[in-house]
Amino acid sequence: MKRTSFEGDECPIARALDVIGDWWSLLIIRDAMLGRRRFGEFQKSLGLAKNILTARLRMLVDEGILSTAPVSDGSAYQEYILTEKGRGLFPVIVALRQWSEAFDGHPEEIATLLVDREKGLPVRKLELHAQDGRLLEIGDTTLKPRPLTTRKRRTTG
Repeated sequence: MKRTSFEGDECPIARALDVIGDWWSLLIIRDAMLGRRRFGEFQKSLGLAKNILTARLRMLVDEGILSTAPVSDGSAYQEYILTEKGRGLFPVIVALRQWSEAFDGHPEEIATLLVDREKGLPVRKLELHAQDGRLLEIGDTTLKPRPLTTRKRRTTG
């Protein structure tokens, strides 16, 4: 079944899902954040078929989330490195983790804790704050149109 593309959609969530909405892509990004860089490391960690892993890595490179570089040992292999755009997904990965920790039916089966490397203490739950510092909940936000001067006018036809 062919996946619907949300490229060009007016919704930024749909546009983001067009790039990272596949679970393998998010797990590859997670692994890259954990320091995995080589194809074999991703393949071993995920148990993913090589053709699927190849396609996902290619897409993540094409989207600018990963870049490739020759490995430092001088071999013909390459490694995959998170770009700034890829590192920008860190809060998304943490939010997904924290959501799972809060609502998973078997949290005792989660093998790791996310901790501050320097202090060794668990990371606080992510929060959304207004510009004045107030903690925002779902009912405290709304959407409003972006001024036409800062967005392209959509042509129909």
